Amino acid sequence: MSKEKRLALLRVISLLAVIGLSVFIFSIRERVEDFARYGYPGVFMTALLANATVLLPAPGVAIIFTMGSIFHPFGVGIAAGMGGALGEMSGYLAGFSGQAIVERTAMYQKTHFWVEKHGTFAILILAAIPNPLFDLAGAAAGITKLPMHKFLLACWIGQTIKMTAFAYAGAASLHWLFS
Repeated sequence: MSKEKRLALLRVISLLAVIGLSVFIFSIRERVEDFARYGYPGVFMTALLANATVLLPAPGVAIIFTMGSIFHPFGVGIAAGMGGALGEMSGYLAGFSGQAIVERTAMYQKTHFWVEKHGTFAILILAAIPNPLFDLAGAAAGITKLPMHKFLLACWIGQTIKMTAFAYAGAASLHWLFS
């Protein structure tokens, strides 16, 4: 099999995997909160599943906020950051497949330009801020062929910063409510 055919096959498989995973996670979105009872591994799974959907809403940050008031917020941030970064691979794979649905939108064009110009720094910043459109950045990273390990590292650092902030906010709110 030629290199072009292998790449085309890999892109089709990536696209089908992203679609299947997104539909599955969207269908179980009400049960994602159940993972929280399993401690840090549950936090990891919650973040992974919440971030694995592409352009479909799934709970996540609210659960991380709550878990920060139950478990140590730093541990919650680390577990959620790792899960969130791995979950964001779905957006990267959607872009890598070359089948990004949102390529023609103005928001995607701006995001793509920023990712193309700033690379991993753009991914880190966009992952670190509460940003419901991060899937656009993941798709842009996949389309621009940003190396996967660089995408994962930048995404992990950014997600860890964001999730740790939400976990500490959850821990602080518990003390504020009951003080």
